[in-house]
Amino acid sequence: MRFPTPLIPARLLRRYKRFLADVIPETGPDAGQEVTVHCPNPGAMLGLAEPGARIWIAPTPDPKRKLPYGWRLVELPGGHCAGIDTGLTNRVVAEALAARTIPTLSAYAHIRPEARYGARSRVDFLLSGPDLPDAYVEVKSVTLRRNGDCAEFPDCVTARGARHLADLTQMVAEGHRAVMLYVVQRDDCARLRMAEDLDPAYARAFEAARAAGVEMLCHGTRIDPTGITLAGPLPVEQAPARAQS
Repeated sequence: MRFPTPLIPARLLRRYKRFLADVIPETGPDAGQEVTVHCPNPGAMLGLAEPGARIWIAPTPDPKRKLPYGWRLVELPGGHCAGIDTGLTNRVVAEALAARTIPTLSAYAHIRPEARYGARSRVDFLLSGPDLPDAYVEVKSVTLRRNGDCAEFPDCVTARGARHLADLTQMVAEGHRAVMLYVVQRDDCARLRMAEDLDPAYARAFEAARAAGVEMLCHGTRIDPTGITLAGPLPVEQAPARAQS
């Protein structure tokens, strides 16, 4: 997925109210001036919103939008990068599904986004094909990294995420394939585990869903200021065994 307009480097001053950030663009018509931009990420963004960080913003093409830019990337140590726009993750996955570059899902020819399923949810993608069970695919954007090369999910409590796991478990019970696809939107990670200390309920729901047959997949990404593409699969770690009382 290529960004439709060239990104502009900027320095982050502060992120606040979840969806707002004050920045100073380095180039462009607002270079050197403080501007408020849209932050398209409802999560905690731990380690990604430090004042002084170099980030990349996109001009807003719609003149009806109140804010002139949207935050897209943040630079990381060692020349790495992270994508902070959770709304782009499904576009990246949609391109990969269409190109059949996700090995475990490459046999499916028909891709339907935002299909209704479960009690009150929409699945990100419903895949179908001749002589294949329908595959219900939920996508989650992962940006948290605290230790070594391990990405973690979630970065804050997500009751909605746990509900999606329950919905996928129900699809398995009905005889369908159900896939939770975690997309690591940073290029400095080599594996994924659940952040049990940040959301114990989600971690329990994850293990229950995996035990019930929900497929847990993870893919990395290739990220630079020109765009984001899905990279190869990453291993999803099992939760450590709990001591029996």
